[in-house]
Amino acid sequence: MEGRMNTQLGTITVDPDVIARYAGATAVECFGIVGMAVVNMKDGLVRLLKRDSLVKGIRVEIDEENAITLNFHIVIAYGVNISSVADNLVSNVKYKVEAYTGMKIQKINIFVEGVRVID
Repeated sequence: MEGRMNTQLGTITVDPDVIARYAGATAVECFGIVGMAVVNMKDGLVRLLKRDSLVKGIRVEIDEENAITLNFHIVIAYGVNISSVADNLVSNVKYKVEAYTGMKIQKINIFVEGVRVID
């Protein structure tokens, strides 16, 4: 479902891919996050996504009240506190996506799919 906002001049429609792209760009800027991941259901392997395909690691759901639910599949850096990284991700993404879209974030779910050592 797309996000809709009614204004005096008409209706603004926001595609979920736009929200996913912005949320993904915000997420990879957070400390401790190596990148977005996608899990191959066939063999169960986790693949780190390149910067131009971050939207595959994020699922955006928009309900009838224009509330956004984000599901992140991430790979984190080895040796960082997962809870701290998740808290940082949630606060940054919530603030920036709400400011960017004008829509409320209802829920952010984080799935840690892997850990990588960073050089």
